[in-house]
Amino acid sequence: MSDGYYNSKKTDDICDDVCGQQGSKAGATISRLKCVLRGFDVRTLLCLFILVPFAIFAIYLHGQKLTYFFRPLWESPPKPFHTIPHYHTENATMQSLCSLHGWGVRDSPRRVYDAVLFSNEKDLLTVRWKELYPYVTQFVLLESNSTFTGLPKPFVFKSNKEQFSFVEERLTYGNIGGRFRKGENPFVEEAFQRVALDKLLRIAGIEEDDLLIMSDVDEIPSAHTINLLRWCDDIPPVLHLQLKNYLYSFEYYVDSKSWRASIHRYNPGKTRYAHFRQSDVMLSDSGWHCSFCFRYINDFVFKMKAYSHSDRVRFSHYLNPVRIQDVICKGTDLFDMLPEEYTFKEMIGKMGPVPRSYSAVHLPSYLLENAEKYKYLLPGNCVRERQTG
Repeated sequence: MSDGYYNSKKTDDICDDVCGQQGSKAGATISRLKCVLRGFDVRTLLCLFILVPFAIFAIYLHGQKLTYFFRPLWESPPKPFHTIPHYHTENATMQSLCSLHGWGVRDSPRRVYDAVLFSNEKDLLTVRWKELYPYVTQFVLLESNSTFTGLPKPFVFKSNKEQFSFVEERLTYGNIGGRFRKGENPFVEEAFQRVALDKLLRIAGIEEDDLLIMSDVDEIPSAHTINLLRWCDDIPPVLHLQLKNYLYSFEYYVDSKSWRASIHRYNPGKTRYAHFRQSDVMLSDSGWHCSFCFRYINDFVFKMKAYSHSDRVRFSHYLNPVRIQDVICKGTDLFDMLPEEYTFKEMIGKMGPVPRSYSAVHLPSYLLENAEKYKYLLPGNCVRERQTG
């Protein structure tokens, strides 16, 4: 106390006392450390040592979710399609249906080519070809002994060709060897195989103004959609198909946002087989997209490692058969991802399991006619069969 004022140098005094101590070298080192830490709160330090590693671990586990959740901030939605209303009833004439769409009617239908890259989706290929059989002129199928990710695979279709004898007279089949480039972007191998499919189409005899269906095996146009487009004149040269989007089976209806399937009026030298957006016009309610719709768990595992988005398998336990079966019956995401949406409202609305649908109305007719054989694709049958042999 001096002249009525209080002047404290408690901290500095302690530091002076500690740092000024004489003794062993170890003692001096400890004293200096105490001096350095004198201004820190011990509880704050403990929190940092606990929280920082925890935060790093949480980002490691859920960083992908954080990225997807904030997607609306860094990515704008694509340009909306011009969607054409789709009119159909069993009893209407083709002239009436074409007129309702604003198109003329032809004297004879166009030829139709259905071209697919095949991996291992035997059941869905059967459902697809049975649905389209009345209206397809030529089925074109290409398979490789390589997945998009460069893993070796057998020629599954070739080994099971007898199952598809009903299309034998209309089938153009081809297979190619993979390039097996380690570390290459899977989309490069995918593009390579689609170019080969392009060449196979020409071998199959496709000609100008024939209709070409470009879609994956699990993107199935409805038969009446293809019949409409082959009979109608003045349809757009490239028309995307809006498909009902399902996950694991037709029990889990996601939305109607599947659009990559497309129909092309073939233009020699210009039309190229692809699987991306190629026009701004889409025909509504034109079929079904059933993603990861497999009979056996090991087919799920294979696709997760084989397709172009295999980078979504961030942890090995994602491939655990017990986990996959649990995910299927809960309707949750195989890759533990958030919905791929461009607005927070839509993303939040889709979070959580996909709701079960109890409707089996307006599904491929062959599927319902053979419901016992394909019951795993229908409501109430989420448990997958045990593969034998």
